[in-house]
Amino acid sequence: MRIQTLRELLRNSGARPRHEALLLRAWLRGLAPDTWAHKPESAFPRQLIAAMPAISAGLHALGRVHSGHAGADGSERLLVQLADGQTVETVLLPPAGVCVSTQVGCAVGCQFCMTGREGLLRQLGSAEIVAQVALARARRSVRRVVFMGMGEPAHNLDNVLEAIELLGTDGGIGHKELVFSTVGDRRVFERLPQGAVKPALALSLHTTKALLRAELLPRAPRIDPQELVELGEAYARRTTYPIQYQWTLLKDVNDGDDELEGIVALLAGKYAVLNFIPYNTVEGLDFQRPAMERAAEMARWLHRRGVLTKLRRSAGQDIAGACGQLRARRVAG
Repeated sequence: MRIQTLRELLRNSGARPRHEALLLRAWLRGLAPDTWAHKPESAFPRQLIAAMPAISAGLHALGRVHSGHAGADGSERLLVQLADGQTVETVLLPPAGVCVSTQVGCAVGCQFCMTGREGLLRQLGSAEIVAQVALARARRSVRRVVFMGMGEPAHNLDNVLEAIELLGTDGGIGHKELVFSTVGDRRVFERLPQGAVKPALALSLHTTKALLRAELLPRAPRIDPQELVELGEAYARRTTYPIQYQWTLLKDVNDGDDELEGIVALLAGKYAVLNFIPYNTVEGLDFQRPAMERAAEMARWLHRRGVLTKLRRSAGQDIAGACGQLRARRVAG
C-alpha cells in the first residue's frame, strides 16, 4: 500500500484534513490510530468512527513483528511479516535510530550481502516502509531513520521518497535525520533535490577502484567512484549535510594501503564523512573482516590526511544480524 492510497481510504471513510492528520500522526508515533476516535476534542464523524476498526486492522497488517532478536549492544533486529506473508528486516539502533527495508530482496547483488543472494522479490509500498518506523516507535523512541536495510532505495524511488516526505512532516523526523542510502544511481541526484523533504545521503563506495567496485556490486549502475563523489559533493553543498560514504571493510580486498591513498585522492577536502564498517560475517560467504587494530590504524591514517573517518561497529554481531540473515534463516527453516 502507498501513503496516497491510505489517505484516500481515510477520506472516503469521512476523514477531514484534521482527522487525517491526527490519525497519521498517531500511527507514526506507534499508537493505535483509533486512539483519537473517541476523544471529545477530535469530534470524529460517525462514518469514520465506524470505519476505524477496519482501518486499524489494515494498518496493523502492513507489518507485524514475527520475531525480535536483541543484541548486547542495545540494538534489536526485527523480522517483520508483511500482509502477503513476505518478510523484511528492521533494525532498532541505539540510542534512537531505526534502519528500515525498502524491498523484499535486492537486485544489486552485492557479493558480501545475504539479501542480494535471493534477488529482488518485490517492492515495498510507501506505507509498508513507514509501518516499520511505527513498529519501532511502539518499542522505543525513534529520532533517526536510515533507509539502509534490505533492498536498494534507488530502485524503489517513488515509494521511498513518499515515505520520506511523510516522516519528515507528520512524522516529526528532522530532515537530516532521514538518511537515504544507495549504491549510486543518477536518478537519485536528480530527484532528491526536488523534494520538500531533502534527506541526508549515504553512498556505498566500498572501494576507489572502478573494476573492483563493479565486481563487488555487479548490478549497480556503472558510475566511476570519482563521478560518484562529484555527484555526492554537489548534493552535500546544496543541502548543507555532509555525505556519508559507506565502506564495508573486507580483509585482503579493500583494506590495503593503495585504497588509503585512493581515498585521500577522492575525499580530502570534500564535505564528507567516511564510515568504515567492519564486515559482519555471513555464513556461506568467503569474506572476512580485518583485525580491528588494522581498521583503527586505517581510520587514524586518514584522519591525519584530512579525511574525517569513523570506525563503526556493526549492530547485532552477536546475533548473526547481517542484513538478510534473519529472513534467510526463516526461509530455510
